Amino acid sequence: MIDVAPVTARFEEDPSLTIFFIVEPPTYQNYACYLAASIRTHFPRNVTLVGYCPEHRMEELDPKVVETLRRMDCVVRPFHTKGRFDPEYPHGNKLLACMESRETTYSGFVDSDVLMIRDNDVGNLVRAGQVSASVAASMYWAPQKIWKKIYDELGMPVPEDRVMLMRDRRRPRIPYYSSGFVLFPEGHRTEDGLSFPEVWMDTALRIDRIEGLTKKRPYLDQMSLPAAIKRAGLDWNELPEEQHFILGGVLKGEPFPVEQDIYTVHYRKWDILAQNKLAEHGYRCLKRQTGTRRISHIWEVENPSDTATLETAPMGARPIIDPD
Repeated sequence: MIDVAPVTARFEEDPSLTIFFIVEPPTYQNYACYLAASIRTHFPRNVTLVGYCPEHRMEELDPKVVETLRRMDCVVRPFHTKGRFDPEYPHGNKLLACMESRETTYSGFVDSDVLMIRDNDVGNLVRAGQVSASVAASMYWAPQKIWKKIYDELGMPVPEDRVMLMRDRRRPRIPYYSSGFVLFPEGHRTEDGLSFPEVWMDTALRIDRIEGLTKKRPYLDQMSLPAAIKRAGLDWNELPEEQHFILGGVLKGEPFPVEQDIYTVHYRKWDILAQNKLAEHGYRCLKRQTGTRRISHIWEVENPSDTATLETAPMGARPIIDPD
């Protein structure tokens, strides 16, 4: 059992933030560009952006993608992924990226298939001594009794807290959070000197070794997250649905809820974004930040000269759904 440090104060002034994501060919390198553009459009300019690419795939990156991200002051960094899970586990790349070094007081991992659609602020997302994440959409893949097996392996009691999942509100559930948008304090350490990402990785590997535990692929990252938060001596800060609105699934075919002040959408596939009339917003963000709507056209436009106006002028907090 990891010795934990006490939870620190809940708020602090002017927290700095790095938002990071995976940049991997063929599809997620393109999604990452639109994500970066939406962050640059809807967050303060002092938010740091980092894209991580598995080191063995760096040579496969489209140079247009690298240039597009560069124009938005987003560096692409390689990180080691081979052999760190057995068997290989691509979903685990987010845990490995979390363990990379950054210099801000907070970091936030965001899945590449996410788009910011409304002006936002760092203070809405982070809390000292807490890991911020939204509840998962659902947990149809396993019964609730799975948690006792997991927490027994970790030498921990099953949490008494309960949450209502985002798309399955039949009854309260043992805490289960989405790993698609996770923000954490970089400076926090356990008494053993471990950071939250190190504890998360250790927790995932321990759960991965549990005999007879089903669905470790592809859910290991999410099934390990709530236990890792507690093992690290942190609390969970449950983000409201508006800060991580998950499209598709049971909402397929439903109109986008324009009456809600939604800040962030997790779309999974671009077609779903288009069906919800949000793809145009992604194109507009990219043009605002780089001068073109299309990554493939990046070499055809000059790097925008009026960067102060182009990069920081707010699009506003209005609903961004385009008319038919």
